[in-house]
Amino acid sequence: MFKELRPAIISFVVFTLITGIVYPAAVTGIAQVLFPKRANGSLLVRAGKPIGSRLIGQAFSDPRYFWGRPSATSPMPYDATNSGGSNLGPTNPALIGAVKARIAALREADPGNDAPIPVDLVTASGSGLDPDISPAAALYQVPRVARARGLDPASVAQLVRAQVTPRQFGLLGEPRVNVLELNLALDELRK
Repeated sequence: MFKELRPAIISFVVFTLITGIVYPAAVTGIAQVLFPKRANGSLLVRAGKPIGSRLIGQAFSDPRYFWGRPSATSPMPYDATNSGGSNLGPTNPALIGAVKARIAALREADPGNDAPIPVDLVTASGSGLDPDISPAAALYQVPRVARARGLDPASVAQLVRAQVTPRQFGLLGEPRVNVLELNLALDELRK
């Protein structure tokens, strides 16, 4: 019986070593050499400390900062270990209620702003972790942020426009603004 099991056991050990150790180590080593920032999570570092990633959104609720797209992860927002959309359809009462609550919160935070609210400020992305918002969503928030910081709205709007990442290769995706990078640039504006 061992005669029949021996090739199976040897194959199991060999393929485990190749696919479980050698291949992942090789891919990780190549990524570390060729793309070290991306391989380490695209971390943003200030004063030697990581403060976030360009790839995962963060919760901002202070009116002095730009707010990102709502997170669909719960109970903690932007939890990368719990990534996923809400999977609620557009007619689902829970989604309609959540969107209405988000609209009310935005209106309460900036009662003088009667501009249409961009959809990405009231709906979560498919992953629930999106770090980016549309330029329209960032510009919608300019009056609140400028007022809370005592800044000229035109200079804050100019900062937003400077932070816009265009479509990749001029045609893929949509223009976007990374909320964490925008808020860091906003903090630098005051210095």
